[in-house]
Amino acid sequence: MTVVPITSPDLDAAEVSWFAALCSDDYEYLGVPEGRLRSSWAHCSSIVKEAEAQGFRNILCPSSYQVGQDTLSFVAGCAPITDRINMLAAVRCGEMQPIMLARTIATLDHMLEGRLTVNIISSDFPGEKAESKFRYQRSREVVEILKQAWTQDEITYKGDVYDFQGLWTDPAKPYQTGGPLLYFGGYSPDALELCGQHCDVYLMWPEAKDALAERMKAVHAVAQRYDRTLDYGLRVHVIVRDTEAEAREWAQHIVSQLDDDQGRAIRERSLDATSLGVSHQARNRELADMEGFIEPHLWTGVGRARSGCGAALVGSTDQVLSELEQYQKMGIRAFILSGYPHLDECRHFGQKVLPQMKTCSLPEAYGRVPQGQPNTPLAAGERR
Repeated sequence: MTVVPITSPDLDAAEVSWFAALCSDDYEYLGVPEGRLRSSWAHCSSIVKEAEAQGFRNILCPSSYQVGQDTLSFVAGCAPITDRINMLAAVRCGEMQPIMLARTIATLDHMLEGRLTVNIISSDFPGEKAESKFRYQRSREVVEILKQAWTQDEITYKGDVYDFQGLWTDPAKPYQTGGPLLYFGGYSPDALELCGQHCDVYLMWPEAKDALAERMKAVHAVAQRYDRTLDYGLRVHVIVRDTEAEAREWAQHIVSQLDDDQGRAIRERSLDATSLGVSHQARNRELADMEGFIEPHLWTGVGRARSGCGAALVGSTDQVLSELEQYQKMGIRAFILSGYPHLDECRHFGQKVLPQMKTCSLPEAYGRVPQGQPNTPLAAGERR
């Protein structure tokens, strides 16, 4: 199995993250909305607090225009109700003027005392159908301007989209040295180029392990041209129970009321519905067996009712733990997990699997956080 070099030390420790369902993506039965699971501050903040209590080290706060809550406002609201978990804020590049975005992120980083990470998103805006090359160029310029704002006293930048000359930036410096870590996902050559040059963690959606290894090799080759190495992350759903039979039973339960037309409508309303990454998730479903499995424990049924991450690890505690260990041996260092309903599955994973994993905070491993918790991984079962 291909192993790709990583950046941070102690590969036996992983950043294990959960998912805050800000975009109305929480169900007991996929495609069947329930009031108790709707995207609200009360519900989604309870997911964040539960993830922290279970010992997850980060939590992805996604972004959507059509549904849900504003990501950065939500992250700000979580600052005073958490004290250990990091917040991975999804930022859609171009939505906010880059210098204002730099200031906003710096402010959030201080509110969280260095517990902020950023997921760079390059999707279309409502009513926009931009070429992939333009969208990634826009993201590239935003990232380059952010880095100037976070490390220099003056911004001078001329690009295809943005042009700033001699703008004073003090005091918009983040709490973390050099700014928050940048997580990034994308499959096109322009996406890999941006990630390899400027980002820290390359995120992938679930596919067969050989396909994941090839993606890691491709972006690693780009990073090498810039004398850089990256960490790698996997965004995947989980269904973990005491036995494999129980896990597979729950997998069938959550799709038991799914209408294919409703599932298609959910997928197509997403602004990234036509992206290359989404097409690969659809291809997974085509290659899966009659029960929806593309590998013995990788089930594609979730993708019938969502556009992005479309597969789940399904199995017993030992089986799911073994799968995660195999991913770590490949060089994957970060896991962003979720399950349906999010609170219940957070507890299942947190109680059954997480105590057996050695976990870390990537901002600490990178030495970004100047104060606070010591830069040491947590041993299996340890809570901080």
